Order: sequence, then structure tokens, then C-alpha cells
Amino acid sequence: MTKPPYRIGFGWDSHEFVAGVPLKIGGVTIAYNKVGAPDIGTLFPPSDPRWKGADSTVFLEEALNRVKAAGYAIGNVDSSLVLLAPKIGPHAGNIRGHVAKLLGIVVDCVGLKAKTPEGMGTDHAAIANVVVLLERATAPKKAAPAKKLKS
Repeated sequence: MTKPPYRIGFGWDSHEFVAGVPLKIGGVTIAYNKVGAPDIGTLFPPSDPRWKGADSTVFLEEALNRVKAAGYAIGNVDSSLVLLAPKIGPHAGNIRGHVAKLLGIVVDCVGLKAKTPEGMGTDHAAIANVVVLLERATAPKKAAPAKKLKS
């Protein structure tokens, strides 16, 4: 069975703000007096002390290695953040640029939107929704064997 040319991944995550833990979005640290803990996911269990406070780029690199090993490449990524504060607008360009660099894609392939959690009761948390388009990586073309000339 051949691999499909495209795959889509969707992720949702939330963290309650915790004083003393830096707020990082897309690998960019944002100054804020209330901050959220980084996601360590199922591959990096919270019970393992190696991952306590680790930079989220470690987890992204692992995800990218798995994507590549499966024969895919990142096509684009689009994210929506839900948080009351801090305001993301002043940081959006920096976040998009950093994510693009980490993923090895152009900035135009990184979407970032931010919304406030009006009436959701999540004023002390940050929520991230992310969709990633994966494209089947093309295998390098093999050169055709040289034809033998008749003498």
C-alpha cells in the first residue's frame, strides 16, 4: 500500500499559567507576569525529571524526526491561540519566523492567530490549536543505467 500524498495533523493543548515558569509560544519567550508550563506530551512523560522545564524545541525536533522517518515533510502549519493575555500581536512576526526556521519552511507557510477566551472561564490559561499539513516526501530520482554502445 502506498502512502497518501498528504496527511493532516491536528493538535490541541492547554496549560494553566504558573508563576515562575516562562511563557514560550513557538519557541519564543514572551514576558508575562503569569505564565504557562510547556507541553511535554505523551512521548515525554511529566513524571520523567529529564523533561521538567525543557525547551519545547526538543519536542518539536523529535516530532520532525518522526515525520521525516515516516517519509513526510511539513507543508504548512496553522495555529490559533486562545488566551486573555499577553497580547500576541506584537510577538506574532517573531513567533512565525522562529517556527518557520525550526520547521525548515518559509514564513508564509506558518499561520498564527490569537483570540481571547470571552466567557469560557479560562482567563488564567493558554490554549493552542494547531493543524499541520504533511506532504509525502519525494524520493530522489535514481539515474537510469548507462546504455552500452555497440562496437
